[in-house]
Amino acid sequence: MTVAVETGVWQLDQAVSTVGISHKTIWGLVNVKGTFGTLSGQGEVRGDGSAIGTLTLDAASLDTKNPKRDKHLRSADLFDTDKFPEITFAVRSAELRDGDTVHVVGQLTVHGISRPQTFTARLKDATGEALTLDTEFTVDRDQFGLGWNQLGMLRGLTTVTASLRFLRTSAA
Repeated sequence: MTVAVETGVWQLDQAVSTVGISHKTIWGLVNVKGTFGTLSGQGEVRGDGSAIGTLTLDAASLDTKNPKRDKHLRSADLFDTDKFPEITFAVRSAELRDGDTVHVVGQLTVHGISRPQTFTARLKDATGEALTLDTEFTVDRDQFGLGWNQLGMLRGLTTVTASLRFLRTSAA
């Protein structure tokens, strides 16, 4: 599929967009999954076809379906949501390549620490008024000061999955 995305400002459709994480725990035996309940974002597609934008997650809205674990994730041991309430991804450049593949370069900020992050996304359901981006990539939580690891139970990378629907709010 080859698509063209309309220039202008695009707003995240919070009602249908999702961002989740999964991580192997208990020495790789259990895969814990969670979804962020509160997210916001916007972007701008420029005349040359490139895009910039920001996605913001409420760190305290992470829900793993286990209240005790969720409370621990919000604590100073991990996300420390009282001090660092938001997780942000600032898109510095997004370019459509090879049909429906989008190359994304940006900066991920978690726990007050920012690191460059590059990944690919798939553009789907693109019209003049709405578009959806799907992606999956990994993050090393230790690089963001989330090193709590009692008895070595947490190992490896955290997988981030996102399906982000944007609605066009204005033309460029």
